[in-house]
Amino acid sequence: MAAKGGTVKAASGFNATEDAQTLRKAMKGLGTDEDAIINVLAYRNTAQRQEIRTAYKTTIGRDLMDDLKSELSGNFEQGAGTDEGCLIEILASRMPEEIQRINQTYQLQYGRSLEDDIRADTSLMFQRVLVSLSAGGRDEGNYLDDALVRQDAQDLYEAGEKKWGTDEVKFLTVLCSRNQNHLLHVFDEYKRISQKDIEQSIQSETSGSFEEALLAIVKCMRNKSAYFAERLYKSMKGLGTDDNTLIRVMVSRVEIDMLDIRANFKRLYGKSLYSFIKGDTSGDYRKVLLILCGGDD
Repeated sequence: MAAKGGTVKAASGFNATEDAQTLRKAMKGLGTDEDAIINVLAYRNTAQRQEIRTAYKTTIGRDLMDDLKSELSGNFEQGAGTDEGCLIEILASRMPEEIQRINQTYQLQYGRSLEDDIRADTSLMFQRVLVSLSAGGRDEGNYLDDALVRQDAQDLYEAGEKKWGTDEVKFLTVLCSRNQNHLLHVFDEYKRISQKDIEQSIQSETSGSFEEALLAIVKCMRNKSAYFAERLYKSMKGLGTDDNTLIRVMVSRVEIDMLDIRANFKRLYGKSLYSFIKGDTSGDYRKVLLILCGGDD
């Protein structure tokens, strides 16, 4: 299914230096002119935001992110500690070339490899699935080999449902390396053999973060926009809002598939994403998120 696209497009008549100055002015006075900041940042695409950041540093001699953090602290800050959900979401949903870029950027920014940090912060099978995904080695073709589809489905069945205890490595090998087209056929074949959906089996055979990671891979293969709709829903529906997830998904998908995410959200939960955000957030924070959302369905 082709993506319908994002809700924020590149701004026309764009001038990074002008935007940088607007932002500085908005933060320099007494109190912060949040509306000015929101108007600049929420209506620029990622590449433009990067240019603004560079222009800000060049013309003002300060770092935009540092200034924004001190001005809009609270909702827009990321917490410390390992956020397993965040690791899973990013590594399970990004394409191999995106993962390669993430690895390079991570190394440049932190002077350590992403894999080393994953190894230092996680353990057991969960660590292995993240290391496997972070290698970005998934087959990107569409090639289908019927014999291999049947073999993979059978292997998964024998590794999980059929025997007592689970051969987790089999799940890891198949789910982290095969191409999407192949996996979708494996899921169908698996259902035929076991009379159970692969997601049900993963839920009954595995647990914790490892289970969450395998489910995320399956969901992203089936319908990535629906996966993100679910992430957004879960970040808002409970007691308190998981702001980090809400912000990260909204910002990272705004130019890619926000329209698809909105359609899936409405289909899955019977309410528009817009109305959900409106009811769950407040103030400037709500304003930015609603701009990123792009409209009500």
